[in-house]
Amino acid sequence: MLLEYAEGARLYVPLTRLDLVQKYRSSEGAKPPLSHLGTAQWAKTKARIRKAMKDMADELLKLYAERKTAQGHAFSKDNEWLREFEDAFEYSETEDQDLAIADVKRDMECRNPWTLLCGDVGYGKTEIAMRAAFKAISDNKQVAVLAPTTVLAFQHYETFNSGLPHFP
Repeated sequence: MLLEYAEGARLYVPLTRLDLVQKYRSSEGAKPPLSHLGTAQWAKTKARIRKAMKDMADELLKLYAERKTAQGHAFSKDNEWLREFEDAFEYSETEDQDLAIADVKRDMECRNPWTLLCGDVGYGKTEIAMRAAFKAISDNKQVAVLAPTTVLAFQHYETFNSGLPHFP
């Protein structure tokens, strides 16, 4: 395999050592600056990246430590209105949805920050979010629904608008 460096310098890697070579991945159209062969430039680049990765790991550890000790609002236990709201859903929950609903409610009812609910498209996350929103509203809290696209935001708007009770 032929590797190309700055100013046309070349390095041939034997096929038996291809495990040392990794494909460069970047943003679309971005080209990496080429290092000069035989200089300390590549070592400096690796050291800078290693330091940046260590700094990021330190930040994540600090963030997770703060998250473990943070105190939030402990929402009330389920009330009759929430049970009526849940009973009005058109479809029966799957076993996984029941587990996720219980996890979300448990997280909401303790003072620690919540966990993240994620899953594949079409597996009922919106219905779980609607239950959580209703529970929050029942405790006089505001709810914001975030979506990565306008289309999904509109779909959530339609689902919430059709599923939540309207008060004059």
